Amino acid sequence: MQIWNLRSLKYVTFGNSFVTKNVTFNDYIKYFSVFKKQIIEMKRLYMLLFSAFALTNLQAQNKFNLLVGTYTNTCKSNGIYVYEFNAVSGEFKLKNSSENVVSPSYLSVSADNKFIYAVNENGTQSAVSSFGYNAATGKLKPINTNASLGADPCHLINDSKNVIAANYSGGNIAVFKKNADGSITEVEQLIQHEGKGPNAARQEKAHVHMVAFSPDKKFVLANDLGLDKIFIYKYNPGAAHEILTLKETVDVKAGSGPRHLTFSKDGKFVYLLQELDATLTTLSYNKSGSLKVIAETSILAKGFTGGTGAAAIKISPDGNFLYVSDRVDANSIAVYKILKNGSIELVEQVSTLGKGPRDFAIDPTGNFLLVGHQYTNDIIIFKRDKASGKLKNTGKKIELCSPVGLLFTKM
Repeated sequence: MQIWNLRSLKYVTFGNSFVTKNVTFNDYIKYFSVFKKQIIEMKRLYMLLFSAFALTNLQAQNKFNLLVGTYTNTCKSNGIYVYEFNAVSGEFKLKNSSENVVSPSYLSVSADNKFIYAVNENGTQSAVSSFGYNAATGKLKPINTNASLGADPCHLINDSKNVIAANYSGGNIAVFKKNADGSITEVEQLIQHEGKGPNAARQEKAHVHMVAFSPDKKFVLANDLGLDKIFIYKYNPGAAHEILTLKETVDVKAGSGPRHLTFSKDGKFVYLLQELDATLTTLSYNKSGSLKVIAETSILAKGFTGGTGAAAIKISPDGNFLYVSDRVDANSIAVYKILKNGSIELVEQVSTLGKGPRDFAIDPTGNFLLVGHQYTNDIIIFKRDKASGKLKNTGKKIELCSPVGLLFTKM
């Protein structure tokens, strides 16, 4: 094909075999417009395909697995249940469950989403178990179980090297090494706490209730309900035996019974929930692993005179709001706004619509908060207002035996 100055030519000849006659310049434009239309159609097709892909990807991002650990000694339960949860609609469906796992009351997922670790809270026969985890199907495959060497483990954490469990009745911390296949060794380190607190009924000895990594994972914090102390341990993940070494302890309000804590999103503050008297304590935290009490408040509603048993504490994914649950007669969740200086302001207190809200979880998008009730055997699904932090009942609930440990994972 030969084309010279198109603007000055009246006729243009194409040497292609499929063009055999002279055409006008307008015909030439029309001829090439066919290709332009094809390009436009191809662009439209690409846009449609891209939109479909983006929508599919968005839908996938808004779906998560909800894992639920249960007590198995009060009603019929398989142990661990896996649900698919839609974080846009709040809808859910059961995907899978474990088989004959004894009271996996607290769960922890590995960073690669391939393994689940669970406590088996069963008195002097207590243990810690590892499972292979297929997030797509929700399938849990038992790998191994080892004795916790302390009665009633109620909390655990894991990283690439170790699994660390808090034994409540045993009053100690058990550290297990992790193997490449996800299994755990027998206990490599056992740290026993000693002492008692002023509450003779609940603080007759040490009761370790939680272990938590510092944001940089250089330290492990352990709450001891029986001793009214937070223990701060230096963390040496690669050590053979001395994985945890005591750095210092921090005293909190006598008789308050520290249960669970969480770090602020910027890592500068720790919020501690105390079970026995419903105290909520704010502490400053620095990277050297030191804590300092800076404020205390009560999570109880004004004029409340019933029984209390503060339980779980969580921060919203955006770091702007703090949520705490209370049991016994309260059965409520208190919502606090976190200010820039780390202080908190009460937003509201709402009923959890059940009895025994031992644990709750906020989905990774922050759209929903789910509360597990130990005694009414259900999980109530609340819609969460991201701007105000307030909760609203959706009317949706999951019914199952004694749900006490809730954990969201990727699918």
